[in-house]
Amino acid sequence: MNRFQRIKEIMFGTVLIALAILLALVPENSIQPAAFIISLSLLVYGVRLMWNYYSMARHMVGGKATLYQSIIVLDISLFSFSVTTISPAAVAIYLMLIFAFSGAIDILRALESMKSGVSTWKVRFIIGCVRIVAAIGLLIAGAFFHSVKILVIGYCVDLVYTGIVRIVRAVRRTAIIYIQ
Repeated sequence: MNRFQRIKEIMFGTVLIALAILLALVPENSIQPAAFIISLSLLVYGVRLMWNYYSMARHMVGGKATLYQSIIVLDISLFSFSVTTISPAAVAIYLMLIFAFSGAIDILRALESMKSGVSTWKVRFIIGCVRIVAAIGLLIAGAFFHSVKILVIGYCVDLVYTGIVRIVRAVRRTAIIYIQ
C-alpha cells in the first residue's frame, strides 16, 4: 500500500466513524440516511467494478466474472434505492440482512483462508459469527421493543468497527516480498 492509499484509507475510516457518531446522535431519524448511504456505496462499488471491467478485466482470464459481479452489485444497489422509500421497519430489516450477509462473507473468507493455511482465519471466523449473531439479536430486540433506534445503534457500532479496522489496516506495516 503506497502513501496515498494509506492516507485515503485513514480518511475513509475517519469519515465512517464520524458518520456513525452523526447517525447515533439522532437514531430515530437516521434509518433512511443509513439505507441511502448503503445504496450509494453499492452503486459506487458497482460502477467501479464496471469501470475495471471495461478498462482492464475484459482482456484478462476470468474477466467476465468481474462483469457479472458488477451487474449484480448494480442491481442490488438499485433495489436498495427502491427499498429506502418503503417504511422504516422494512429498511431496518434490510439493514440487518446486509449486516448478516457481511458476517456470512467473513465466515466464507475465513474458511477459504483456513484451506490456504493462513494463521489468522480464526479471528475472521469469530468476527463473522459475531456479526451474524448480532444481526439476529438486533432484529429480535428491535421487533420486541418495536423500535428502529436499536437497529440504527447496532449499525453505527458496525460502522465504527469498520472505520477502526480500515485505519488499523492502513497504519500496519506491510511485508515486502522480494523475488530473486
